[in-house]
Amino acid sequence: MMSRRALLFSLLLLSPVAAHAAEAPKATPTPAAPASADSFKGQAALLPADSVTKHHLNGIAYTAHAGTLILRDSDGKPTARMFYVAYTKDGASAGTRPVSYFFNGGPGAATAYLNLGAAGPKVLNMPEKDPTDGTHAKLGDNPDSWLPATDMVFIDAVGTGYSRPTDPTKAGDTFYGVKQDASAFAKAIELWTANNNRQSSPHYLVGESYGGIRSIQVANALQMEQGILLNGIVMLSPALEMPLLDTDNNPLSAALLMPSLISAHQNQSVTPESAAAAYEWAMGPYLTKVANRIPTGEDAKSFYADIAARTGLPAEIIAKEHGVPAVGAHDIMSRNGRLYGLYDFTQSIADPASDGLGDSPDPTLFGFGRAYGNAFSGYAANDLGFRTPLTYDLLSMSVNASWKWSDGGPAPIHQIPVLNKLLALDPGLRVFVANGYYDLACPFGTARWMKDHLTVGAERVSLHLYQGGHMLYTRPASRHALAQDVNAWMQQDAAQ
Repeated sequence: MMSRRALLFSLLLLSPVAAHAAEAPKATPTPAAPASADSFKGQAALLPADSVTKHHLNGIAYTAHAGTLILRDSDGKPTARMFYVAYTKDGASAGTRPVSYFFNGGPGAATAYLNLGAAGPKVLNMPEKDPTDGTHAKLGDNPDSWLPATDMVFIDAVGTGYSRPTDPTKAGDTFYGVKQDASAFAKAIELWTANNNRQSSPHYLVGESYGGIRSIQVANALQMEQGILLNGIVMLSPALEMPLLDTDNNPLSAALLMPSLISAHQNQSVTPESAAAAYEWAMGPYLTKVANRIPTGEDAKSFYADIAARTGLPAEIIAKEHGVPAVGAHDIMSRNGRLYGLYDFTQSIADPASDGLGDSPDPTLFGFGRAYGNAFSGYAANDLGFRTPLTYDLLSMSVNASWKWSDGGPAPIHQIPVLNKLLALDPGLRVFVANGYYDLACPFGTARWMKDHLTVGAERVSLHLYQGGHMLYTRPASRHALAQDVNAWMQQDAAQ
């Protein structure tokens, strides 16, 4: 098994494979005029002109615009073409209609997950009888699209999806780092805002997994570099502080993971109250024990038995690992011939290495989650009229491997001080955080810890828990609840 930290990134889906093609187009694509007379070489030259199509969803007429935004250096020369898909409600007032900018995580993940999984007008539904079966996923209208509440712009990070740098040899220094990436997204958002005269619209960011870190950094870059203040940030299953995800070396991280393990054992009987109780136990008696000397004798036996009873994990494994389950290790993820998922610890597949030989691939990472790549490329070509010979890069491992986590040293940039500053400087900023109970990659305990350690604006941060794991929106009921909650949350701005 890969280590948990190696699997943290927002669904490390390496390449698009089998999935059903998109439905037939409901409108004839109309190519938009090229944005400039720039000439491109290499892969950047394989991106076509923008395409504009007309559609309907649940009585809402909307326009889809699939195209690219051109980023430039200080001399005005193009450095990248960032692919995006915008959905705008026809006839709405641009001055009052909210607009939300979406990105996924990774680093290196494209936005197909959020577009076809959560908020876009189309959704890729997994089979009800087996949600781990991506082969039989079906693309159809999304009854829980966020379109009634907000216009949406899904932007692929440079090097992912259809976004391409003009010079791949310079892309690492220019784009593949926490700060560089945030500046690129902030400029892309400013370009779209200006091109569409949406300066007076309410503005929101929506990020998943590493997109939590990205949303904080992009919000800061928008404010400081582009002069754009946000109404809100929506974080789905966010990574917030990378050290909090390192359970191997950090007792606090182990404690923040424990409520998700307990909730997964409770499964359908989990409630907000039981999750809160699990958090209090983990941050109290459990953390006190694991942060102290390793217990011995009857004290150890009693402590490990308590953990085993709460999590459903074997007591002998808990004892061997001194009360800190090695999430990602085979003896934790595999039980009775079934392999359980890091991204949803209640989902399992037949373990191909139940005998202890060979690899045990994560069910989401290497299974059904890969369906989003091919599904999106078909949807872009057939419904949106955006046809290119490029492969839609669902997650770029070269981007991931090149990522610069800090300005100079090896430690990641800390996010909570940045968010604290944003909440202080912008008293109108609000934050909506959504977590699945059963997500072991970015456990919900980290979001509560983050809120508890803000010194400014904690009352403007709302935490929401749903049945499911990292991709909580793959469960129709949770996708519906999420859409309803986000809509109600955005309406609070409209009422002011």
